[in-house]
Amino acid sequence: MVTLIIILITVAVSILCFTGRLDINALMFNAYDIRHRKQWYRMFSYGLVHGGWGHLIFNILTLFFFGRVVEQYFQAAFGHTHGIILYVVLYVSAIAVSTVGDLIKYKDDCSYNAVGASGAVSAVLFASILFEPKMGIYIYLIPIPVPGYIFAPLYLLYCWYMAKRNMDNIGHTAHFWGAVYGLAFPLICRPDIFWHFLSQLGIAI
Repeated sequence: MVTLIIILITVAVSILCFTGRLDINALMFNAYDIRHRKQWYRMFSYGLVHGGWGHLIFNILTLFFFGRVVEQYFQAAFGHTHGIILYVVLYVSAIAVSTVGDLIKYKDDCSYNAVGASGAVSAVLFASILFEPKMGIYIYLIPIPVPGYIFAPLYLLYCWYMAKRNMDNIGHTAHFWGAVYGLAFPLICRPDIFWHFLSQLGIAI
């Protein structure tokens, strides 16, 4: 239910920006405006707007399929109300945490902008892998699902490599740190989730 609410809010704000009813320039991540003009709200508002329909649809579909898994596990692990609160905290805080690196790197570059919920969605995806490491994940052009515990290190390596090359407009750094945060947050809240992760892999310690 919470996942659906997040999706509806994100879709609504993105569409309002697409149609010009909201100014995307006032909501997007801009490290210079955040650092020098103290517009700290941009650390969160950028996660509600997207660069186009493809960008929006990809993030929303990923969140729809994996967010519900994480939401259910959080409620099972922490109780209904507490679990919902922690799930919302994970998602919202991941939006900001995933861009801290870019904030530091581009704080004096007024031309650097970013939009999209990809950092938070990466956090949710990796939290789901922590709970269900054998869950199948489909990758472009690969017709069979890749188990989460294999997908996770490959994804992190890819994001790290692409961030180093800096050859496109995709926020690979945000994806990387969002994913790492998605693993760390549940473990900080409840360290024994790690033993659940190992048991799901058939590893007994």
